[in-house]
Amino acid sequence: MGDSATGPNVAERVGYITRVQSFSACHRLHSIHLSDEENKKVFGKCNNPNGHGHNYKVEVTVRGKIDGKTGMVMNLTDLKKHIETALLFPCTISKTRLIPVLLSPQKVIMAPLDHKNLDKDVPYFATVASTTENLAVYIWDNMVKELPKNLLHEIKIYETDNNIVVYRGE
Repeated sequence: MGDSATGPNVAERVGYITRVQSFSACHRLHSIHLSDEENKKVFGKCNNPNGHGHNYKVEVTVRGKIDGKTGMVMNLTDLKKHIETALLFPCTISKTRLIPVLLSPQKVIMAPLDHKNLDKDVPYFATVASTTENLAVYIWDNMVKELPKNLLHEIKIYETDNNIVVYRGE
C-alpha cells in the first residue's frame, strides 16, 4: 500500500495550485513597429483607433514540492496576497538614517490593469503591443518578482471563452 498523505515520500511529490483573478480593460492592437496599413492588415478590427475591451480571467499557477508537514505547495492565502499585493517600502530620510515607510499596498494585477486602457495607462505597453501574449509576459514578469524563486509555473489568460494564452516564462 502507498504512503499516507503525511508519509515519508510526500516531500518528493510535486503539486500545482492555481488562483484565478479577473479584471476588465480596454486596448488597441497596434504595433509601433508596423505602418498604419500593416497594423490594419495584421490586427483587423482590433486595430480600431477607439480600441475595444475584454473581461479577462487570469490563472496564476505555482508548482512545487508538497510540504510533508503542511501538505501544501504554498498557502493559497499567501498566493492570493502575492497576486494582489506587492508592498512597497520607500524610505524617508531622517537626520541620522533612512527610515522605511510603508505605503498603501500596490496590487500586481488589479490596480495597474483593472478598468484601465492598457495602451495609455500601463507604461509597459507604450512600446509593446498590448496583445494577450504580451499581457501574459507582463503579469509573469511582475509575479516572478513577488514569489519565491522557481515557484511560478504558468500564467493563463482567458481573453474570451474561446481565446486563451498560456505563458510559462520561456
